[in-house]
Amino acid sequence: MSRAMIRVSPPMVKQAPQRSTGRGRRSLTLLPPAGGPQIVRARGGEVDALLIAMPETATPASLRELPESLRWRDLLARERPRAGSVRTTSLANRRQTLAVLGFLKTDASSFERLALAGRMMKEAAARGPRTIGLATAGFPADSRGRAAAQASLEALLAGALTQAFALPSCREPSAEERHITRVQIPADAPLDLQYAAISAEGTNLARWLTALPPNILDSRGYRTAVSQLARRHGLQMTWLGEQALRRAGANAFLAVAAGNESPVAGIAHLRYRPGRRRVASPDLALIGKGILFDTGGVNLKPHRSMLDMHTDMGGSAVALATLIALAQLRAPVAADAWLAITENRIGPQAYRPQEVVRAANGVTIQVIHTDAEGRMVLADTLALAARTRPRLMLDFATLTGACVYSLTERMSGVFTNRPKLAPFLLEAGRQSGERVWTFPFDADFDSDLESKVADVLQCTTEGKGDHILAARFLSRFVPEDIPWAHVDLSSATRSGGLGHVNTDVTGFGVRYALQLIMKEDILRAVEHLK
Repeated sequence: MSRAMIRVSPPMVKQAPQRSTGRGRRSLTLLPPAGGPQIVRARGGEVDALLIAMPETATPASLRELPESLRWRDLLARERPRAGSVRTTSLANRRQTLAVLGFLKTDASSFERLALAGRMMKEAAARGPRTIGLATAGFPADSRGRAAAQASLEALLAGALTQAFALPSCREPSAEERHITRVQIPADAPLDLQYAAISAEGTNLARWLTALPPNILDSRGYRTAVSQLARRHGLQMTWLGEQALRRAGANAFLAVAAGNESPVAGIAHLRYRPGRRRVASPDLALIGKGILFDTGGVNLKPHRSMLDMHTDMGGSAVALATLIALAQLRAPVAADAWLAITENRIGPQAYRPQEVVRAANGVTIQVIHTDAEGRMVLADTLALAARTRPRLMLDFATLTGACVYSLTERMSGVFTNRPKLAPFLLEAGRQSGERVWTFPFDADFDSDLESKVADVLQCTTEGKGDHILAARFLSRFVPEDIPWAHVDLSSATRSGGLGHVNTDVTGFGVRYALQLIMKEDILRAVEHLK
């Protein structure tokens, strides 16, 4: 067997101190185990599972180079496949390799490629493979066909690296438990393995943090995890605790944090500088909502609505994981991350409807509903991030149910104060396979947020267009001269998964953000707006 072997598993994070749940035989760690599957460029060799993507227009002759090709050629000759379908068989070798064949439209989108990869990985996972091979077949030999084959192989690799990652669990480990330890791709595959591995690692880190139980990832635990990640990736970190936020005038954030049992909430400010160069202002500020558990506060949520509210910090996980990925890629971008970390609890000191608070930029807010806490903590976090005068501000938040009702969990919503940025935001979704849709951002919506006692209403008493009104509210805390985009993460969780991710917690946003920053070159687009 001739092969060129490389290991592309950028250092994940080392083990953090264990935090006991008081139940179960496994103790959870704040950060995921280090390492990942070995990625090997190889020709030939047996694997436990072989996954091959091909166009639905492929001919039996195009399968000539596949192992035991007669089996597949006869299958295609008898029945034409349809796009999105998956077929399986076992090869007659020593390992009885499970062969999984997936079919794509000739003009398949990035999302369709990822979704097919997810279905193929799900088929393969039933066998519990340790080693898997990835390949494509049947694509035309012209430039368009080669590009489609490359994109399909990248989608399979993204699916494999996601499938290989185990989310937090306190269950007793099974004796039959098996994980993917090795991924084999064709030796001549023109893939950027470093980018693919780091992108997948970032998505998996966001998934891990979002999936952690709330008694593990509380405010103290999150601060510890962020501090360890900052040290290991050479990031500077400042923790703005409640006293510092009080001095900064961040009373909207502190109103939400008032319900906590102890003053442990805060905003984590992390900085990445390429080559450790000093800059007066960052190129990019990533802002994330980190509500570690959302009871709804005084306006208490019902049981079903509260059950999964430990995932309400998904936006902060995306911002954090994206910054770490930029550092691992040594991106030529000076970037900051601002993580708004607290819970929204009910208690004697919890904030109430009709309170009026003054945010860090001086804007006064009339509180209407305590379950609209996300926009409260983001208001101050955006205002503080704006003080550093970044060229672009980009925030991520599981902010509104209205966005889920508008798009379901298949897409996320985006808003921007620069209409000319909208095509870049949409294209990043198309290319990354993490789809987004833009919503209206017209100033006349502000009339719905007019208050008789403050500068702005927190929200309205009705739910109509709440995702749009929330974005208009947040815009009050972003200076007009700073380009800004807001991502309402309606896709952060989805029952059964989304695209290439087969778990309910999707990690949606990291792959999108890296595409936007590294490939769509959003910062250059911002420069052209000046």
